[in-house]
Amino acid sequence: MKATIRPTRLKGSILAPASKSSMQRACAAALLNKGVSRLLNPGHSNDDKAAIGIIQALGATVTHEQDALVIKSGGVQPIADTIHCGESGLSIRMFTPLVALSNQEITINGSGSLLTRPMDFFDEVLPQLGVKISSQEGKLPMTVQGPLQPRNITVDGSLSSQFLTGLLMAYGQTSEGSIQEETTISVKDLKSKPYIDLTLDVMKQFGLNVPVHSNYEKFVFSKQPTSEAINSPVEYVVEGDWSGGAFLLVAGLIAGPVTVRGLDLTSTQADRAIIDALMAANAAIAMDAKGITVHPGEMDGFYFDATDCPDLFPPLVALAAYCNGQTTIRGVSRLMHKESNRALTLQDEFDKMGVFIELEGDTMTIHGSEFVKGADVHSNHDHRIAMACAVAALNAVDETVIDEAGAVNKSYPDFFKDLEKLGADVSLDNKIKLHE
Repeated sequence: MKATIRPTRLKGSILAPASKSSMQRACAAALLNKGVSRLLNPGHSNDDKAAIGIIQALGATVTHEQDALVIKSGGVQPIADTIHCGESGLSIRMFTPLVALSNQEITINGSGSLLTRPMDFFDEVLPQLGVKISSQEGKLPMTVQGPLQPRNITVDGSLSSQFLTGLLMAYGQTSEGSIQEETTISVKDLKSKPYIDLTLDVMKQFGLNVPVHSNYEKFVFSKQPTSEAINSPVEYVVEGDWSGGAFLLVAGLIAGPVTVRGLDLTSTQADRAIIDALMAANAAIAMDAKGITVHPGEMDGFYFDATDCPDLFPPLVALAAYCNGQTTIRGVSRLMHKESNRALTLQDEFDKMGVFIELEGDTMTIHGSEFVKGADVHSNHDHRIAMACAVAALNAVDETVIDEAGAVNKSYPDFFKDLEKLGADVSLDNKIKLHE
C-alpha cells in the first residue's frame, strides 16, 4: 500500500491508540492467571492479534465483547504444536519462556523481519532452566520443550528488556509450588528499565508472584505458597500508547494545534519520556484533564538520551527536522535489531526529504532543515518509519508518497485514519480518500 500525504494544517482532538506493550503483557498475564480476565480498551494491531493467537494456541479461550476481551485460562495447556508470532519482537521474546512451561514440544515461528532477529539469548539461557531448545543458529524457527524450572541465573539485558520480561512472567506464574525456594534472576547491563516497570506492574495487577529487585540488577522471587488459591477474576484497562501518541504530538507541533487524549502521565511506559524531549525543544505544550495540547511554533534543537526508549527515535527525528539548529539523540545501538536497521533507514529516508542525519557511534545528529521537502520514501516494512515520514510530510514542500505504508498495521492500524480525522490530506494507493 502507498500513502500520499499532502501538506495540510491539523486541528482537533484525537484519542491515543491502545498500547501494544500493555496489551501484549496483559495477554501473557491473563494466560498465566487461571480464571477469567477482562481486558478493557483492547488493542487490535497486528502485534496484538499475534499475542491473542499465541494464548489461544496455549490453551486460553478468548471472547470479543464491545470494548473488551474476555480471556479464560487454566494456565499453559497447549492445544497446538506450533505458535506463530507474526512480526512481533515482544511476542517471541516474552512468550517463549511461557511456552517452555509446558512439557510438550512446541515449534515457535514468525514472519518478515522477525526471521532475521537474533534469538541466541534463549539458546544460552533456557537449557540452564531444564528446557530443550533447538534453533537455526539463533534464528527462527525454534523448538522448545520444558517444563521450565526456575533457577538462580544471570542474564545479559543489553540487547532487549523483552527477554527478561518473558523470564519474569515465567518465574512469576502462580501455579502451586512453581517457586520452591527463593530464586534470583541477576541481570547485567539492563536496557529499557521502564518497560520492566510496566511488566512488574502488569504482573502485580494479575496476581502473579512479583519479584523484589535491587536497582534492576537482581530480581528475587520469594517462595511461592502451595496452599493459597491466588488466581481470581481480573479486570485490566489497557493503557493508551505513548509510542503511537508521540507521533500524534509531533504531528500537532508540526502542523497543529492538536489535543491528544488517553495518555496517562503517571504511566510506566518508557515512551512517556517524549514529554521531556518536547520540553527540551521548547515546544508549545499544555497538559490538563482533557489531554495534552500542542501548538506549532519556533522550536530549538535539543539533546535527548533515548537509550531506555529507542522507539522514540522516529518521531523525534521528524520533530528535529523542524527544529532550529542541531539535535543530538543518544542510544543508536538500540536500533539495530528493530524491524529495520532503524538508524540507517531514518538516515536514508529523511535524506530524501532534505534532512541531513549524521551517525557516529551511539549518537545521531539531526540537522534542522529550513525546508523539509516532499519525496518518494519507503517504510522498509517498518511501522515507525512509515509514521515518521508521514508526520514529517505534514508541513513539507510538496507531497510525500510512502511505499509499503501498510506497515503501520503492526502497531497502529488506524494511524492514517486518525491523521485524516485531524484534517490531514491523506490518500491511499490510487489517491482514494480514506473517508469520502
